[in-house]
Amino acid sequence: MAALGAPVCTLRALLRELRHAGGRRYRDSPAYRHVLAAFRAHRVTSEKLCRAQQELHFQAATYLCLLRSVREHEALHREYHGKGERSPEEVAGLVGFRLPRQPGGKG
Repeated sequence: MAALGAPVCTLRALLRELRHAGGRRYRDSPAYRHVLAAFRAHRVTSEKLCRAQQELHFQAATYLCLLRSVREHEALHREYHGKGERSPEEVAGLVGFRLPRQPGGKG
């Protein structure tokens, strides 16, 4: 995994991936609320220094990597997964050939 960027960038990217996964109503999902609450609870303020901030940031970056990888895997699977058995005419067309026609109009 690459070096960690700013926590805000990781949060935005994580919320973007949740939007891709959840669709239109992603803001109502428990995952969205949990991520926002965790980032708010672990931010650094002037009163305290949170030691778990780096740990949370690493976990968020790891979860972001997982969500991206799953989305990209599904896209590749949809694009390259076989569609079942094809007819000989279809297979010949894929390779750029045509099947010969039988004399007498049978083919």
